[in-house]
Amino acid sequence: MKSTSKIDKNTIENIENSLEKAYSYTDYEDLIESLLAENKSTTKDADEDFVHYSKLGIRRMKRWDKTFKINDEQKEKIKKYDKEIIWIVLSEGWCGDAAHSLPIINKITEENEFIDLKIVLREENLDLMNDFLTNGGKSIPKLIAYNSKTKTVEGTWGPRPKPAQDIFLEARKNGVDFETYEQDLQKWYNKDKGQTATAELLKLLEK
Repeated sequence: MKSTSKIDKNTIENIENSLEKAYSYTDYEDLIESLLAENKSTTKDADEDFVHYSKLGIRRMKRWDKTFKINDEQKEKIKKYDKEIIWIVLSEGWCGDAAHSLPIINKITEENEFIDLKIVLREENLDLMNDFLTNGGKSIPKLIAYNSKTKTVEGTWGPRPKPAQDIFLEARKNGVDFETYEQDLQKWYNKDKGQTATAELLKLLEK
């Protein structure tokens, strides 16, 4: 996460352009399902692996939608935030980490009318993605907390909670294959039950 007081004009333009193509959380899930009905994914001209992972992703999202709950202490912290902000999340339907994190992000925004969640597709917004790289890579999901009144970015989050990112980086460092570290990440997400992501995201709301 980082806090930024000013951003350049090009980044502001990229943000504003992305919002014209943004989806609500419900519309994003509907988009994934409608594309899957045609054996497609959110990334055009992608191979069948993207469809496979999109199917896994939407099932995970629906499961999180049903099972993840924000506790009373967390709700109290969320409701204290009283400044209008847009949480823009770069994502794709096939992204496993997004499938775990987006439902949690959505649950948080549902608790506060001042937070407006907008989801944008990475492949349709590469200029914006390039403004918010992670270690030089186009990693998603990437949350950008944007104040449209002051034209500032008040923080970012993603692509994973820190412990999950540590698993990913260690696996990449040691040459662990994708299938293996993806399973390790899945186990971590299941065990953590969304609590680390929630704690990290709430820090974006601290004044």
